[in-house]
Amino acid sequence: MINNVRGSQDRISMDQKPDERTQSQSHRCQLLDLPWEDVLVTHVFCYLPLRHLVSLQCVSKSFLSLVQVYLANCRKFDPAQTGPHIPKEAFCSMLRHNQVLHHLCVTNCSDWITDKELLPVVGQNQHLLRVDMRGCVHLSRHALVAVSLSCPRLQHLSLAHCEWVDSLALRSLADHCSDLRSLDVTACRQLKDEAVCYLAGKCPALRSLSVAVNANITDTAVEEVAKKCRELERLDLTGCLRVRNEAIRTLAEYCPKLQSLKVNHCHNVTESSLGVLRRRNVEIDVEPPLQRALVLLQDVVGFAPFINLQI
Repeated sequence: MINNVRGSQDRISMDQKPDERTQSQSHRCQLLDLPWEDVLVTHVFCYLPLRHLVSLQCVSKSFLSLVQVYLANCRKFDPAQTGPHIPKEAFCSMLRHNQVLHHLCVTNCSDWITDKELLPVVGQNQHLLRVDMRGCVHLSRHALVAVSLSCPRLQHLSLAHCEWVDSLALRSLADHCSDLRSLDVTACRQLKDEAVCYLAGKCPALRSLSVAVNANITDTAVEEVAKKCRELERLDLTGCLRVRNEAIRTLAEYCPKLQSLKVNHCHNVTESSLGVLRRRNVEIDVEPPLQRALVLLQDVVGFAPFINLQI
């Protein structure tokens, strides 16, 4: 039956005059004929890497306009998708008209991005839920204050290795973003116990926190986080040299949902406090003393697997 249908269609096509066939071909639907915002932007372009969309702008003026419509309506922007580096002018152009971003990552712009480029984007996107500014050393505390004031629904923020983050800026974040779920302030060495304690009191929904590589952090901050953030699941204390066993015991007591704890290079934290968490199957980045000794012995001597552990 299918062959009969195809045959009838072929006969109809042959019966058509040349002008009619040309006219029917001209009415065939092309990509740009589809509804831009309802179809192409929503159901097609969202699956294309950003670097492909950037290249697509060069095809024609129509495609340039279409890509601009997409960029004005996209919810997630990560310049890493365009390649190792994105020029400053391209970044500003691509986000000039966007007011609906939910996720903004600028780590790939860390070499050049300053408050001048970032603040306009943050100011016009008040629905941001996730912001990643890791390693953006040319920003200032004004960037964090702007995020705090403009994005009250913020849930995830990464500021790792942003040494410009200070206590006043973090307090502003705590005052305006109480729904914060995860915060990474690794190597933000201006922060001290007082700022972390204030954050814990204002953001009890925190589930993930990193205050790694900061010798200013002591038991005071860790215990306050444990008592105020009962939903805590992940805590990174790597290199917090002044944290001791007392803080880890408090963490074990007040945070029943803890899943991961990093205490590498915390020389005052020992197995006497970590053992409680191990028995709860909490993932800890420091091996038990016996296992560490066996690994070392195997590396040095080469016969650790044959040691009788019952001796």
